[in-house]
Amino acid sequence: MLFEGLELVSALATLAACLVSVTLLLAVSQQLWQLRWAATRDKSCKLPIPKGSMGFPLIGETGHWLLQVFSKIFSHEALESYLPKIQLVIQDTLRAWSSRPEAINVYQEAQKLTFRMAIRVLLGFSIPEEDLGHLFEVYQQFVENVFSLPVDLPFSGYRRGIQARQTLQKGLEKAIREKLQCTQGKDYADALDILIESSKEHGKEMTMQELKDGTLELIFAAYATTASASTSLIMQLLKHPAVLEKLREELRAQGILHSGGCPCEGTLRLDTLSGLHYLDCVIKEVMRLFTPISGGYRTVLQTFELDGFQIPKGWSVMYSIRDTHDTAPVFKDVNVFDPDRFGQARSEDKDGRFHYLPFGGGVRTCLGKHLAKLFLKVLAVELASTSRFELASRTFPRITLVPVLHPVDGLSVKFFGLDSNQNKILPETEAMLSATV
Repeated sequence: MLFEGLELVSALATLAACLVSVTLLLAVSQQLWQLRWAATRDKSCKLPIPKGSMGFPLIGETGHWLLQVFSKIFSHEALESYLPKIQLVIQDTLRAWSSRPEAINVYQEAQKLTFRMAIRVLLGFSIPEEDLGHLFEVYQQFVENVFSLPVDLPFSGYRRGIQARQTLQKGLEKAIREKLQCTQGKDYADALDILIESSKEHGKEMTMQELKDGTLELIFAAYATTASASTSLIMQLLKHPAVLEKLREELRAQGILHSGGCPCEGTLRLDTLSGLHYLDCVIKEVMRLFTPISGGYRTVLQTFELDGFQIPKGWSVMYSIRDTHDTAPVFKDVNVFDPDRFGQARSEDKDGRFHYLPFGGGVRTCLGKHLAKLFLKVLAVELASTSRFELASRTFPRITLVPVLHPVDGLSVKFFGLDSNQNKILPETEAMLSATV
């Protein structure tokens, strides 16, 4: 009896200790998030994160003129000029993937691809390949330590993040200075060009530090979420070969693919892409089922009531994108990958204003959403028209949601080169082994 009593006391003590630990953890987490929120709005803060407001940190700190600048950066005209450069970057990347004898880690390679796109296309930097590879490694170290504990000790994540940011800014400053000195041979205005010229038009000559911060923010905004969505797109095309074939049929019908299979030259323009309705449905379904970011934060500007609950002015609230997509009554069979749900016959996303919001909603919707969708559409077209790829593992990997949605093992895939009829080109040794005698 005494032994049972001691066991009960021990169990209660353990439970109490666990509750205290959880309470302390929640309190510390809340304080850290408040510190992070304050840090993003304090330009003198040394935390290893971009400054400004969460999401697109520069906005809100530099005034309405910057909103106008970003509207130019992501305008129809700007996207039209980015398109051929984006296509070239994706084509070069897919050729590199296909030339490898081994399988690739899609998520890691997608991160490199989106980083390259931001550097080469969005910012127009002519950084040598070796330097670009080193800059990517430093950037990864920076990103991995963005949400580190703000404790400045040797070998801490915080210290590594600070050092990575300093190294990044040195590399970016060098690239910016070279870009400012070399203005010849440009056939389009990239995002950094627009940022510099627009600031001059508004009488706000940007300092080098502001240019470095703006450059880092543009990379930050284009990097993780686009890599996540790109990986999800490839995984779903692998899982659903019928969707990939239907996409190829649409490309043939629109003159982007010859009937024999090889891609037509010079056919990819914004108006061409906007006419690919099934492609649009595929991208929408990827973003519905595999939204890279779980949700967003907002500050309540005016007290309001929601489902009988009063939400006071000044509160910070969070909305969940994934829960919204999972529970929205307009979507049928929410766990099924079904691009046709967005087709004209069903148009499930049209029955309500905020049932589908992969890029957020309202006045704070993602400013770069059109560039992200353009990138994904070009990637899908190139995958469908120039690539053959197979899953290199026995099963598809489990998905994790932190820090953004991605496969736990990165998704191992083998890419193959293609001949003019879209047949896989096997390495010589494999071709010999498979030949009949």
